Amino acid sequence: MYFCDMKKMNLLQPYEIVYLNTNKCPLDQHGHSFFELLYILSGTGTQDVNGNVFRYCKGDFYLITPKDHHSFEVETKTEFFIVRFHENYINANVLSSESAKRLKFILSNADKYCGCILRNKADIQLVRPIIEAILSEKEKADLYDKEFVRQLINTLIIIAARNLTLSLPEMLNNYSDARIMEIIHYIHFNIYNPEKLIAKEISSSFKISELYLGRYFKKHTGVLLQQYIINYRLNMIENRLLYSDMRINEIANEFGFTDESHLYKLFKKYRGISPGNFRSAQNKKGSID
Repeated sequence: MYFCDMKKMNLLQPYEIVYLNTNKCPLDQHGHSFFELLYILSGTGTQDVNGNVFRYCKGDFYLITPKDHHSFEVETKTEFFIVRFHENYINANVLSSESAKRLKFILSNADKYCGCILRNKADIQLVRPIIEAILSEKEKADLYDKEFVRQLINTLIIIAARNLTLSLPEMLNNYSDARIMEIIHYIHFNIYNPEKLIAKEISSSFKISELYLGRYFKKHTGVLLQQYIINYRLNMIENRLLYSDMRINEIANEFGFTDESHLYKLFKKYRGISPGNFRSAQNKKGSID
């Protein structure tokens, strides 16, 4: 069970499974105090996550975090499969304590991404059978059936995390230093505020000398600190260009650029194409596909 307070939903149990077959979104734009894994069994439409609108279709798999606000616009009758769970559920049920810290870090940083999270081709084939098994088993009353469902939910959570790690530095693993994970979380949280991402500010926040910070970050992630920040910001800008109707000057303002030309120069330098041409090329490719 859950209740909704001022469009902020709160879950009153460790996890909940929801199946909906509907012609319209059951809720307007809303947030919640829990994580939500959402799979499209059938149907088409659009989803709005934090102001970014993108299309959904059969086979899409999404993670909505407690920091997100989202809604759906259903175009053709849609079957939604939803698993809602608290952060504490991860601590108690999914992994050992050390691995759970890593898992929570990955899930909590997913709010800066939008669109289907499946990147691993093998996982695309795994998710639907797991969900069909959950729907088949969830109404059974036997103790072991409930345990079986819980294990399947845990598998879905780990699949989600495995795909989200493709957006994190390759050298991070379950044994990565806790502080480096905190630094990356800090970068993600402050990505809209460039003044917070200069080496002086980061070193001050984590009480690491400015000279040592760069070596420390490279040692644990395999990439330079500023390069990681630039790549992460550009990946998010690409998402805006692909999945929203925001104008380029609005994107520049959102990410704290002094003006649109600054964004243009950075994007062109590292992507080899202007933001406008990137959007046009991707839209053209999508229409052909």
